[in-house]
Amino acid sequence: MIANVASRRVLLGKTPRARAWALAATGRAIHVDAPPIVPTLTSSYAHGTSSSSLLDVTVGDALDRAADRWPDREAAVFVRDGVRKTFAQFHRDVERAAAGLLCLGLRRGERLGMWGPNTYEWLLFQFATAKAGIITVSVNPAYQAEEAEFALRKVGCKAVVCPEAFKTQKYCDMLRLICPEIPACPPGDIRSARLPDLRSVIVLDSRQPGMFHLDDVMQAGDNRFLRRLHEIGKKLLCDDPVNILFTSGTTGRPKGATLTHHNVVNNAFFVGKRVGFDWRPATRVCLPVPLYHCFGSVGGGICMAVHGLSLVFPSPEYSGKDNLAAMQSEKCTFVYGTPTMYVDMTTQPDVRRFDLSSVVGGIIAGSPCPPELVQSVMSVMGIKEVTIGYGATENSPVTFCGSPLDNLHRKCETVGYIMDHTEAKIVNPSSGRPVPLGSSGEILIRGYCVMSEYWNDPDKTDECIGKDGWYKTGDIGRLDAFGYCRVEGRIKDLIIRGGENVYPAEIEQFLHTHPKVKEVQVVGVEDARMSEEICACIKVKDGQQLTEDDVKTFCRGKISHFKIPRYVVFVGSFPLTVTGKVQKRELRLQVEEQLGLGKAK
Repeated sequence: MIANVASRRVLLGKTPRARAWALAATGRAIHVDAPPIVPTLTSSYAHGTSSSSLLDVTVGDALDRAADRWPDREAAVFVRDGVRKTFAQFHRDVERAAAGLLCLGLRRGERLGMWGPNTYEWLLFQFATAKAGIITVSVNPAYQAEEAEFALRKVGCKAVVCPEAFKTQKYCDMLRLICPEIPACPPGDIRSARLPDLRSVIVLDSRQPGMFHLDDVMQAGDNRFLRRLHEIGKKLLCDDPVNILFTSGTTGRPKGATLTHHNVVNNAFFVGKRVGFDWRPATRVCLPVPLYHCFGSVGGGICMAVHGLSLVFPSPEYSGKDNLAAMQSEKCTFVYGTPTMYVDMTTQPDVRRFDLSSVVGGIIAGSPCPPELVQSVMSVMGIKEVTIGYGATENSPVTFCGSPLDNLHRKCETVGYIMDHTEAKIVNPSSGRPVPLGSSGEILIRGYCVMSEYWNDPDKTDECIGKDGWYKTGDIGRLDAFGYCRVEGRIKDLIIRGGENVYPAEIEQFLHTHPKVKEVQVVGVEDARMSEEICACIKVKDGQQLTEDDVKTFCRGKISHFKIPRYVVFVGSFPLTVTGKVQKRELRLQVEEQLGLGKAK
């Protein structure tokens, strides 16, 4: 006890950097201003210490500062729609839209649902709501009427912003299906039995009975409401909620992860520092990931305001060819994407005809990334500073991220090291006790990045966030002595074959080394004798042929016999979420039906 007190006194007398190195010497902390080069960890616990303090600003504050500092720099380019806005122009539009929302009767703390693809208006209202103290609710643009009704009712949205339609999605028709009262109501005074909190629908591209048009909002905010907006800005707190994002809901009804200004501003700040946005000149980011997802809204929108990025949106929906064209025409220097998006870009038949010489770096996140894909991005697209990010919507989202300076092994085999001001530990999922360093267990996260709650769902919140503040990710991983993390899969994806625990990610990474395999997903399927059997679902490279026997022969002698897939199914595509993540539960059901197994019989 006396020694501990003395140690604390010694630490308190040191500079912040010296204290960080002293903490690192205890084998628990890692100073993360630069990639760790000394193996300091002695247990499966890591704390990312930093010379940079947490920011105490709101999203609106960050945009104000960006507009003051870089007024003439492009903030956003929407290539297909022909929209270009400087920071000064964007800031002016945001203030007009925010004042207009106040005129419509929205108040601080109320919720506004954004429902649609990547358009300028999505970005506009993301910041307009934040400025006015209104909470943006990110509604999946692929939701059908029943799903949208659940989300809007769950969080009590007072307003919805959407286009009339996009491709096969008829947004206004679905709203009228949910709320047949809308056409008979005056705009701004909707009275609906099924959505009792809803008062306004704002349509971006047409006039509809009972709904406002975007122009109505932009013209409504006169000087009186601008003054009110500025008064609200002085009262907003960093700990106020700013965004509700719905989880995928693969294990039940979607839950509304609630993030604060403090969550998203700081995550954007430290991720940007990790990849060099704070020193790279005039970074231009190609952003194909959807804004309704945390990767797009925080890594894109909030990073834009915090670091002065220029965001380039190739198209409202995902298109690999449009991404490549936008990177070339807009001279992008960075690109974001999920692994599936990068697979699509690297396998475009004419990828090598695009001039991508301006692109120096990229972030791959959203789902596990095979090592072969990292190497392909570097060799085919010529992007040398590839960085892997890991996290969750509930963590704002990034908790581990690599450095552009990491060696190839770390880029390919890990998701980087712990983020600034963040704690992580690896525990036994059953007992909750820490596992030895280097052993596998559930990844837990604690720090500024953890969401405040699942909106209006205290039971689900308590299930994943303990009283001690640790968030349970549901992911299996391990830490090394340098603090780098290797993610091995989801607990719920674990295959238990005859008592043996099998992690699909391990088999997927191995099968990706086969020269004819383009993509592979491994799932467990029902089996009467073994409880579960392993099924590999493979997309073959264009122009190549592969058989089930070829795959099994490739595995023999290279991986344990119990990891060799019992079934091999060749597919043309995988069921995906709108963010590009593979829906493994749906995939499992599809292959069980195809193979005539279990409940699918």
